[in-house]
Amino acid sequence: MFLNGTVLALAVKKKMGTKSAQKILICGMATTLFLLFCLCFWLYWVRHGSPVAPHSTSGVGTIIEGKVFINGTTSIGRIDDDFVCATLDWWPPQKCDFGTCSWGRTSLLNLDLNNVILLNAIKAFSPLKIRLGGTLQDRVIYQSNEQQPCSPFVQRNSDLLRFSKGCLPLTRWDELNNFFKKAGAVVVFGLNELRGKTVNPQGYAEGAWNSSNAESLMRYTVNQGYTIQGWELGNELSGNGIGATVSADQYASDINTLQDTVQNIYAGFEDKPVVMGPGGFFEENWFREFIQKTTKSLQVVTHHIYNLGPGSSDNLNNEILDPSFLDSVSQKYSRLQSILKNSGTQAVAWVGEAGGASNSGHNLVTNTFVFSFWYLDQLGMASSFDTKTYCRQTLVGGNYGLLDANTFVPNPDYYSALLWHRLMGNNVLSTSFSGTNKIRAYAHCSKKTQGITLLLINLDGYATVQVRVSAENATGPGISPLQDPRKKFARVSRGSKITNLTREEYHLTPKDGDLHSQIMLLNEKMLTVDSSGVIPPLEPINVSQSDPITIAPFSIVFVQIPYINFSVCN
Repeated sequence: MFLNGTVLALAVKKKMGTKSAQKILICGMATTLFLLFCLCFWLYWVRHGSPVAPHSTSGVGTIIEGKVFINGTTSIGRIDDDFVCATLDWWPPQKCDFGTCSWGRTSLLNLDLNNVILLNAIKAFSPLKIRLGGTLQDRVIYQSNEQQPCSPFVQRNSDLLRFSKGCLPLTRWDELNNFFKKAGAVVVFGLNELRGKTVNPQGYAEGAWNSSNAESLMRYTVNQGYTIQGWELGNELSGNGIGATVSADQYASDINTLQDTVQNIYAGFEDKPVVMGPGGFFEENWFREFIQKTTKSLQVVTHHIYNLGPGSSDNLNNEILDPSFLDSVSQKYSRLQSILKNSGTQAVAWVGEAGGASNSGHNLVTNTFVFSFWYLDQLGMASSFDTKTYCRQTLVGGNYGLLDANTFVPNPDYYSALLWHRLMGNNVLSTSFSGTNKIRAYAHCSKKTQGITLLLINLDGYATVQVRVSAENATGPGISPLQDPRKKFARVSRGSKITNLTREEYHLTPKDGDLHSQIMLLNEKMLTVDSSGVIPPLEPINVSQSDPITIAPFSIVFVQIPYINFSVCN
């Protein structure tokens, strides 16, 4: 372009003189510089600025080299074997949000317990921990005998939470427990904390908890031989509360009553159910007072995570793919961990319910591939703050279920949860990443095998990241120390003479590169249940230890590395 302008200027010079030619030459240079500036700006915008990019993966992009550092000196947290947990809720089909009714027949009162996909989906975890509860649990009455009238929830806008009280029939309780036993599930149950209380016009629930109805259900449960791992009191009544609020002092008193009730009913049992609460949103002062007043009666502190805001938000994609936004919720985990350490309690932390986006989630966001970025990052983050269990809202129901509310077919997050459950062991390792802030990195000792397992999440839609691993205090074949003698780190040697060492990799991507796809690919193979409702096998690829871990744009990879060993993992 500039050459053409020069040629034109020379031609003009012959006919019109030097000054005219200079003007043409200057204009040509200015035009060329302007076009180059526009081209550079466009390239930068494509690489960094387009908000539309998160909707699909890109086959064109850059290659970034990065390094993950793992400190194996000690574990920074320890999770339960059944860390992955999912919820079943009480919402009837009439529950609607933002003009959409997404619950169908997924309530504890009407869920199809004969569905073979549902059964197989739970069995695949062996075991899956399931929390029974939700907003309406504080409106539930437990049938004490089969002659007692037992009516379902009825939608009434004038009532608390816009629904009447509903009843759990004993026959349904039998059906649920028989199903959970068949599926091999571990069950925790949320009790009605508002029983016996009066909610004043300001929303404060006053009075002590009336435990008689809960005692009736517990005694029936024991007499029938049903196993409940934990009894949780109340749902989202802490702090400001949803629908109603209970003070920290009164809540602590009610928890003490629950502990006495459990000790009485389960007297003589070697393994007693744990007492859990408050099952609400973390508010530091409220939780501190509550925990300080329940040091001898509370075994599990439960809190809820909906940090993405309401499901109606149009900003969910941007928040999910924003590393800074994902980091922001870590303050809640850190503060709760600090309270537990300094209170003298033996209680541990659980995330008792987490759907990310409240009010039933958002169709084609919270039930698609893109949500696995948020979900797996949450599992990794919660673990690093010594959270013992993480319960996803929901197993099935709403727009954020691990299973589709209508067909029970697994959504992408189901497979993400299953891979975590099978690969990530109890001990959590301190992990950091250098090279780009778009990689989220977490590491645990491997589950039921030697070595470690890495979880790497690529939030960048344009860059492929090639990752090398450095590990402090690691041993194993193919491990060599860094050349700096002052460092305790070791790295996987690229030039190792041991050529038969391999690792297992599980690469997760969306079908057709669409982040809003409800179909996940594992190592480029579609994950679908067969005609018999059987959950597909989750098979890795084997990669040489000398090759870097390659993470495609907008993808997730689990890496099981048997040749990196830490004493803390033994």
